[in-house]
Amino acid sequence: MTKRKSERSSYHHGNLKEALLQAARELINDKGTHGFTLAEAARHAGVSPAAPYRHFKDRNEILGALAIEGFERFAVALEVAWEGGRPDAITAFTRVGRAYLVFARDDPAAYKAMFEAGITLDEAPGLRLVSGRAFDVLRTSASAIVERIPVVQRPPVDLMGFHIWALSHGTATLFAERSLGRGRVPISADDVLESGVLIYLRGLGVLPLLDE
Repeated sequence: MTKRKSERSSYHHGNLKEALLQAARELINDKGTHGFTLAEAARHAGVSPAAPYRHFKDRNEILGALAIEGFERFAVALEVAWEGGRPDAITAFTRVGRAYLVFARDDPAAYKAMFEAGITLDEAPGLRLVSGRAFDVLRTSASAIVERIPVVQRPPVDLMGFHIWALSHGTATLFAERSLGRGRVPISADDVLESGVLIYLRGLGVLPLLDE
């Protein structure tokens, strides 16, 4: 049985929505979030051009669905990594950063739908809730770190959470695009993020400076 016939069979068994989402994942990996149309997703799934409109009104809606699914898995991954801050806040905080990188590396289609597709919160009902759940893990971990800083020197918890999000996202994006003519990077993404976080925490006075 050919791939196209197999996918059509899945569609007839009520799996059209998932067949289209899987087609979109594959197209995102090949062409990026802006490199395909809804009709192309239908063709890739082996269904008629009209079939997707049973579930999605346009490409943005299918990208929104992928983003919501991605954030749901992303939030779970961060929560598992945080593990209630055990055995200590710094160790758990470092685990959360690593989990961020693992997700970006292992599920690139979802990661691109979440952060590169430009889907607004109004276009994808539910996106605000699930993305907020992921940020809540960073906020919780940041709050545990902030508690180690004298009150007069404490940064806003939300601001610290966004700093760490930006550092993690920047590292993940850099290493996802490292093939763009720069040659092989002689350091791992984990090492870049971990050293960046350590420098950040030392700057806040959470960790001692190296010469102390």
